[in-house]
Amino acid sequence: MSHGGQRDVVIIGGGIIGCSTAYYLSRHPSYSPSSTKITVLEASANGVAQGASGKAGGLIAKWAYPREIVDISFPEHVKLAEEHNGAERWGWRFVGCGNWEGKGEALGESGTGVGKGGQRKSLEKTLGFDATAPIGVKPMRRVDTGLPDDLTWVEEELTTSYSPMSDPGATAQVHPYLFTTSMLELAKERGVQLVPGIAISVERVDRHVTGVTYRDLSDPSRIETLPATHVVLSAGAWSSSIVPSLPIAATRAHSVTIRPKAGITISPYVLFTEITLPHSRLVSPEIYARPDNEVYACGPGDDSPLPGNVDDVEVDPTACQSITNQVASISRELREGTVEKNQACFLPVVRTGGGPIIGEAGKIAKGLYIATGHTCWGICNAPGTAKVIAELVMGGKVRSGNLSKLTPSKFL
Repeated sequence: MSHGGQRDVVIIGGGIIGCSTAYYLSRHPSYSPSSTKITVLEASANGVAQGASGKAGGLIAKWAYPREIVDISFPEHVKLAEEHNGAERWGWRFVGCGNWEGKGEALGESGTGVGKGGQRKSLEKTLGFDATAPIGVKPMRRVDTGLPDDLTWVEEELTTSYSPMSDPGATAQVHPYLFTTSMLELAKERGVQLVPGIAISVERVDRHVTGVTYRDLSDPSRIETLPATHVVLSAGAWSSSIVPSLPIAATRAHSVTIRPKAGITISPYVLFTEITLPHSRLVSPEIYARPDNEVYACGPGDDSPLPGNVDDVEVDPTACQSITNQVASISRELREGTVEKNQACFLPVVRTGGGPIIGEAGKIAKGLYIATGHTCWGICNAPGTAKVIAELVMGGKVRSGNLSKLTPSKFL
């Protein structure tokens, strides 16, 4: 610490990583509002969780990757839900999760789901899943497909097979927007402040951080600097615009949310599908049933250019319509429902492979901490990432696990 023991922590980015970090800093045993000031700097004019943190599926899985951070993060999700009534507050619940294969009915033109202006990129959601691992779950079966009895919102006659991906209790979900905003609200109760502004640069003197310079959203002509003894860079896909040496790329992903008709109950399952459409075309949307009976579905990623600000992300209506047609082709409940949102977001990906990048970037400046590159597992791995960053900032050492493979020195 400096300034007579005063910590000034500036968190760049109000997504799930930044808001969770604010929460864990404000809950650290060494935290006191009188000695530690925590500021979250958010570039969106619409508030926090406007990027992937508000538009993701919200899957939480023990089989996610990388193992080092999942093993910290999954138990933290359980603890957070128990402590703050996550079931009511952000839709926490355990879910069934499986691979569904079958045929889709012809419903007019159904494209690939890849957004205009980019080439297809895999979201690699199941990269950490071990398909050979023994699974103790034995769902009640219908015919010979393995389709669980309570999974009634996909057409049985179109189903070729269903296979569970995990044991009960190994896969859960949250509503990402509600989880992110709740983390910030709980942090603000402990004195954390939110400042609307676009980060321009991290200021340094003698290889130590001294502040963050930003453009005021309320007056773009005004440039301000927040003093800082510690800076946490958690700006997702935009992180390399602030620290150019970070090997962070961006993958755009489109998604839709569908509201079934009144009186229709959608049982709690997450499906990774392989749908064979007419003319033998294969598509693989992911489908997430949510506690409020909303259904979220997403398609593949694409490599379209990252805009300068999260508020400028373009949504391709054709890609969203393709996703809607694909999931409707296997479900009457979704076909007859109402599409409520067509949306897109950018996921941060480590360009050189691996990641996420978590820890102090001492090669750049003392007091600069990186927390980005979480790909599609940002919601899942946010609590673990935030806990580790809080340990580093407040105590100078990671105590929750060994994250040596994820430290910035491995990537910079």
